Amino acid sequence: MAAAPIRCTRAKGFYVVDVIVVGRSFSVRPLWQVNFQMVCHSAVLGLSVFLATPLAAAEGAPSESPATEPVPVDRGQRAMTDPADVDADFAYQGEFTDAANVAARGTWGLQVVALGDGRLDAVLLRGGLPGAGWDGHAKYRLTGQRGTEWATLEGDGYRVKLTPTEAVVSTAENATGTTLPRVHRVSPTQDAPPPPAATVLFDGRSTDQLLQARVTPDGLLEVGAVTKAPLRDFHMHAEFRTPYMPFARGQGRGNSGIYIQQRYEVQILDSFGLEGVENECGGIYKQRAPDVNMCLPPLSWQTYDIYFTAARWDRCGRKASRARITVVHNGVTIHDDYAIRAKTGAGKAEDWTALPTLFQNHNNPVRFRNVWVEPYEPAARVQYAAQVCRADARGKLLRACLSRHGLLRFRRR
Repeated sequence: MAAAPIRCTRAKGFYVVDVIVVGRSFSVRPLWQVNFQMVCHSAVLGLSVFLATPLAAAEGAPSESPATEPVPVDRGQRAMTDPADVDADFAYQGEFTDAANVAARGTWGLQVVALGDGRLDAVLLRGGLPGAGWDGHAKYRLTGQRGTEWATLEGDGYRVKLTPTEAVVSTAENATGTTLPRVHRVSPTQDAPPPPAATVLFDGRSTDQLLQARVTPDGLLEVGAVTKAPLRDFHMHAEFRTPYMPFARGQGRGNSGIYIQQRYEVQILDSFGLEGVENECGGIYKQRAPDVNMCLPPLSWQTYDIYFTAARWDRCGRKASRARITVVHNGVTIHDDYAIRAKTGAGKAEDWTALPTLFQNHNNPVRFRNVWVEPYEPAARVQYAAQVCRADARGKLLRACLSRHGLLRFRRR
């Protein structure tokens, strides 16, 4: 490193240090009436150290301090919203079952979750998939690694050979195994049209009924929007899609929520293949777990149909009755007329006023589409679900479809 051109002189009782740096000069005037040599020595030494790095950079010399490494991006924050951008593990993640044998309960359901770097977890369910054959009890956990042509997962005495198109489940007693094809489930309420009395909150174009709304170039609603109007008793239909975040875990994996009246949160999370507890997808946040975990794989469109009745208050400002909620997730009732105890999480305090509803921003790129709301009336709920079930099941399966919507018991009241 070249020395800084520093000159120390005395003029009219002052000690002057002149420094020339890259063609520019300035003067530093230390204390007066001090030993001349001490002042000059200290000034020259201090200024040389101070100017060392700029001078070296100016002269093109390498810095004597270690180079600063770029800060690595936290892999847990990587979120993919376009199937064209996913990794090789994504092809193995998903659902597998033999739908032809579900009615006889002679099959399995398999949900495979990608965890990054080829690591895979899976849950093996006797009878079929959640909401489609699983008996609600028999569940086995497996783990494994993706290879070049297939993945192998093992656990609880079961072994699965997995490809992107099928899974073969075997045991020591049944080495041949059972073949489960990949399936892509679609919610029976996906693309449901708004009833005549509904207010369309978002249809891919207009955001007139929302505040703080941001729309992606492909016409999807981002998180953070809030309804302009307060909502009291209503049925909301909302379609949402969680991002693919294989390295993320827990609450950092596809997190959002529908914050009713900004008081009560119906959680949105990529909890595909997890236990389905109260802070996962479909949960009344930290208050009640869904009856069944109906979460589909990330980048799949999912539906919520939420039927909400606000809390009632007497003339003295005391709560006379709790808010009540029914939630249908991907066509399956996961909360049936539940009485909400109090606000959830960081929600606003309960009182008699109606407030707008928030599509929570948790810094994950969850997307929404086809969001509408209508005044909640029991008759309207029966009519809406019956229309969906006729389109989905028809004939003798109508009763089973209504049961999934929690309407058989509802209609007997």
